[in-house]
Amino acid sequence: MEFTELIHSRESIRDYDPDRPVPKEIIEKILDAGRLAPSACNYQPWKFLVISSPAMLEKIKACYKRDWFKEAPHIIVATGFKNQAWNRSYDNYNSVETDVAIAMTHIILAAENEGVGTCWIAAYDPSLLKKALNIDKNQQVFAITPLGYPKPGFRKSSGKKRKPLVEIVEFL
Repeated sequence: MEFTELIHSRESIRDYDPDRPVPKEIIEKILDAGRLAPSACNYQPWKFLVISSPAMLEKIKACYKRDWFKEAPHIIVATGFKNQAWNRSYDNYNSVETDVAIAMTHIILAAENEGVGTCWIAAYDPSLLKKALNIDKNQQVFAITPLGYPKPGFRKSSGKKRKPLVEIVEFL
């Protein structure tokens, strides 16, 4: 798909077909887009957790209580390591959240390119999620997304509602 068409057509999907898992080779292709994302000083302070087993899906789905979320056959958890990210010397700004967000954006756009639905979620219960994942104390979750094909008959909305450029851009 041409990139401009891709960013115009991508939207958050909230209607997954639980009986149609995404093939592993497609998931790996999607994740490779995250792997190739830029990061400050190329430190790549991220790890992507792919949840596909029924037992783990049950645990992870408890952290976000929406019926549509429970139907996704996979969930990607985007995590980062603050101790592995670049720090700006002037004010000690740590780039981990920016780096993981860039990688997650690549993943979401790659999924769209493969016809696979996603929905960036930040409104999960972090304590339930950390407990379910049993992640390292240095590892922080920044976003999750369901990953799956939309149900048969699903139709995307007819257009995005975005502010015009004149409202969000200033040329200096």
